Amino acid sequence: MTDALRPMARQRLYQQVLERLRAYAAEGGLRAGDRLPPERELARRLGISRASVKQAVVVLEVQGLVEVRQGGGTYLLRDELDAEPVERLVERRRRLPDVLDAREALETKIAELAAERRTDEDLAAMESALDWMEDEIESDRHGTEGDRRFHEAVTAAAHSPLLAEFMRSIADQIGESRAESLRQPGRPRRSLAQHQRILDAIVAGNPRAAATAMRRHLRTVAQVRLLSWNPDD
Repeated sequence: MTDALRPMARQRLYQQVLERLRAYAAEGGLRAGDRLPPERELARRLGISRASVKQAVVVLEVQGLVEVRQGGGTYLLRDELDAEPVERLVERRRRLPDVLDAREALETKIAELAAERRTDEDLAAMESALDWMEDEIESDRHGTEGDRRFHEAVTAAAHSPLLAEFMRSIADQIGESRAESLRQPGRPRRSLAQHQRILDAIVAGNPRAAATAMRRHLRTVAQVRLLSWNPDD
């Protein structure tokens, strides 16, 4: 029995609103820092409920395209509203908790071993990564490359080929979690400070403190807007 003629999924209303908002921003030449019309006005002009507009704005917020200021409106964070397909966002939300669990399990042990086994060369690589991340943040970027370099340097300092292989096997998923975390407002600076605490514990040769600092950092990484979004609402 073929399922080729199974019922077709209908596009949710808020997905249509996303397309309209993207077109509105492009046609109006909106840029980062510009404000979208209030939700009430958008609902009136589109002829839909305010709840559908709210859903669309939440999706844009989750993707780091807009900032919703309490009582102050919705502002663009980029020069366009090119949101990724909602289906892809839903899939990333589905797998993110597993990725975060794997990172905490692997990277806390890696930090512990790094505190025991690091060399002067390893420490120099970690310090260089933090300098790189700070430069990125000073240039109004999220610091993703410096973040990647730091965690790779900590992994190398553990001198565990098998753990390093495990980390390489989920590198793409880790990259997704990194980007998701660092797009949260104020997160790049906070992550940089947490990285410094991890490095301080590794420099001191304190395995327990290094593992604790890494665990606290990864639990901060897990605090992302995406996980509070329910696509079925």
